[in-house]
Amino acid sequence: MGIIKDTVSKDIQAQKANGIVEKSEYDQALEQYNLNITDEEVKAAVTKIIAEKVSENDNLEVKKFLLGSVELTTLSTADTEEKVLAMVEKVNKFDSEYPDLPHVAAVCAYPCFTKLIADSLEVDGVDITNVTGNFPSSQALLEVKTIETALAIKDGATQIDIVMPVGKFLSGDYEGVCDTISELKQTCGDVPMKVILETGDLRNAHDIKTAAILAMYAGADYLKTSTGKEKISATPESVYVLCQAIKEYHKKTGIQIGLKPAGGINTVMDAVIYYTIVKEVLGEKWLTNYWFRMGTSRLTNLLLSEIIGSETKFF
Repeated sequence: MGIIKDTVSKDIQAQKANGIVEKSEYDQALEQYNLNITDEEVKAAVTKIIAEKVSENDNLEVKKFLLGSVELTTLSTADTEEKVLAMVEKVNKFDSEYPDLPHVAAVCAYPCFTKLIADSLEVDGVDITNVTGNFPSSQALLEVKTIETALAIKDGATQIDIVMPVGKFLSGDYEGVCDTISELKQTCGDVPMKVILETGDLRNAHDIKTAAILAMYAGADYLKTSTGKEKISATPESVYVLCQAIKEYHKKTGIQIGLKPAGGINTVMDAVIYYTIVKEVLGEKWLTNYWFRMGTSRLTNLLLSEIIGSETKFF
């Protein structure tokens, strides 16, 4: 579960030997971070970044970068093999149609379509992202979650997105949260795993940062905002809090954690704002299409239209 857990566990063992331990290892891990943040502070910081920094990033080069960070997504109840195959074929054709532009970073779909995608995708460097672990609710037995995840990887998934058990978090069951994430990370092995915090269902900035620290502590390779299935999805404020958590975790452990805003990214300006927040809080090291991803189904055509200067519905 990482450097922090190893250190904390040793401290707990020593304290148990002396009969003085009272706090859980999760509470002790959280104590190492600044969780005294308020929604008002976050709102003010985000407002300042948007007012002072966004305009300098509203340019062609940034939009090209953002295009290359998109995880082209279809996660609909009405998805069919034909629909998923058509999406993959568009990715395959993109290089020949737009040879000077970066291709998308990934295609994202349900695991029942993984083998189809793996057999059809012809472009090197495009990940196959799967949502597993009973997406989007995460309300299933852990055994079911691990089996689904293992099967997705067997079929060709190169990245896995899971949902944090939000109900467990809200009831204060941090052990249950971390055990779920840790077990699924063990199933993933070397395959990068994103943990969706469903930030719109969390009560405030303090909750979001707490969930972020727990997810990283338990083995997340990326933090992701949302499933896109709830009333509130990604917001500039939630992305800012995740960036702060990632920054502190990296400073303490040396471990770099990726970020994926997802859900409700409806305009190019939304994407530019997220890019700007990442740039200002985390810095250039995170501005690659590996460490910064965006989950979206509608943004790709909007970005491409602005880049080429005319409306297109290629994807």
